[in-house]
Parts: sequence; C-alpha cells; structure tokens
Amino acid sequence: MKRMKMNVSCGKTFKDGYEDYILDMKSRNLRDGTLLHYEQSIKQIYKRVPPDTLISDMNEKTVPEFIIKLRDNPEINDVSLGTYARDLKTLLRFFMRSGYLRKFDIEIPKADKQPIETYTDDELRALLEKPNLKKCTFPEYRCWVIINLFLSSGIRQNSLLNIQIKDIDFDNSILYVNTTKNRKPLIIPMNEDMLKILKEYVEQRGGHADDWLFCTWFGTKLDKRSLYQAMYEYNHNRGVEKTGIHRFRHTFAKKWVLMGGSVVSLQKVLGHSSLNITENYLNMLTSDLKRDLDEINIIRSLKQEKIRMKRR
Repeated sequence: MKRMKMNVSCGKTFKDGYEDYILDMKSRNLRDGTLLHYEQSIKQIYKRVPPDTLISDMNEKTVPEFIIKLRDNPEINDVSLGTYARDLKTLLRFFMRSGYLRKFDIEIPKADKQPIETYTDDELRALLEKPNLKKCTFPEYRCWVIINLFLSSGIRQNSLLNIQIKDIDFDNSILYVNTTKNRKPLIIPMNEDMLKILKEYVEQRGGHADDWLFCTWFGTKLDKRSLYQAMYEYNHNRGVEKTGIHRFRHTFAKKWVLMGGSVVSLQKVLGHSSLNITENYLNMLTSDLKRDLDEINIIRSLKQEKIRMKRR
C-alpha cells in the first residue's frame, strides 16, 4: 500500500488550520462550552504563535518555545500554562491527522494541581439555614434550594440550569439530568429531605412541567452570570466569603468520601466517564482531606482509649 503523503504544499497558516479545527468540532456536534473554551484559549496562543505562521514551519520546538513565552508572564499560573499548552498540542495533532504537518512527539510538562478549598462545616451551616419565606426575596429562597441540591447531588452548574420541572420524579424519588458534560443523561436518586425541599419550591415557584426549574423573577431561564451574582450576594449576606459555585461539587465529593461512600458510586453520581477522573478529582482534595483525617485519627483515639483503660 502506498503511504499517504503529507500535504506540505498546502500553504495553510496557523489561523487557517485553527478554523478547520473549529469546523471539524462543529461537524462533530461538540458542546458549545468546548467551542467557547478554544475561542478564549486561541487569543492567548496567538500572542505567542502568530496566526500567520505557516503550519509547515511548525516542529518539535513549537510547543517548548510557546511554554517558555508563557512563563514570561507572571499572571499565568502553572494550571493555565498547562491548559494553553494542551490546547496547542491538540491543534498540532489535528494538523498531523489532516496531513498539514509531519508527525512528531509532543510532551507537555505536568502542572501541580492546586488543592480545592471546600466549604467548612460552619460555612455550610450558615448557607443551609432556611430563610423565612414570608420575609425573604425569591432569589434568596432560590439560592437556598440550589445550594441544597448542589450538596445533595454534586450536580454541575450547567446541568442544574437546564433542569425542567418535569425532570423531577417525586413518585420514584429521582432527578433526571439530561444536560451533562459528556452528553450522557444522569439519573440521580433524591433523598427524602431534598424531595421535600423541591416539592415546596415547585409549589412556591408555580409554572408548568416544561418550565425551567430555576428561573428569574420573570420566569425566564437563569443564566450562569445571573446565578453567580445571586450566589455571591447570598453567600456574603450570610458571612461566607467563598463564592465558587463549582466548590459545592468538590465539597459534595469530599463529604461523600468522609462519610464512607464508595468511589465507584461517587463516579456514577458525578457523571464521570471513568474512575480515573474521579480519582484525580479526589487527589485535588488531598490537603483538605488531610486536615479532616488528622482529626479523625484512629490510631490516636485507640491509644487514648488504652490510656483511659489503664487508669481505671
């Protein structure tokens, strides 16, 4: 069989190749979030690899030189550096598959993952204190319900915003999550406490089965920016400085492990495609978990118990 030759004479620029890659992603119906990610990432990449660079001129030095230029900017941390470098690598690999660029190995330095600081028990108590329905505003009540759902399911923000009233099966204690990161629907069992909260919320909210569960004052779909602003105000009004919405997902995962839940079950609840992703997720909680495990010191507790027995 004849080996396919690389189309080095195509004269494509980096910008041409990037546009081909975006077109390829759209043809594969990838998530809007993925497309938006590359739209933002390419802005940083173009600052170090000009868009008029010929693809045929790229080689083994392209990524290492790109990383060196990134390190010159003190505002770009190791995590962001790794993200931009992986995005460039993905583009180069696409160019190779398309025959625009000869094949060569690309290595990306591993970035140290920063531990995620979860919400403390005191902060959770403050956030979970139910507001007075006769005095509070709808956004405050809505935030309280959302936080309860975050901590009961570990659901992602985008999944939560796309839940409709009809997705709650009160008879079978199930929440159907149809919008997920990997596009595989989730079926999440709901505990009695969460079902009670959702039932009351739906009664207060009103609306029809096809309406969005979490809406604005006017009944329209709640967007990410509005949710963040509402959660920011909610947290700060309750004396909690942390405002990260994704932090609730990490808090859920941490509590799950500390309360004896299995990692395999956690993978299914979080909707991770593989157990490795869940394990990496938990690795980012290492320092936070260590503080708790220092307090839950079985060896020390047994020693103390032995000392008390001797004193008797």
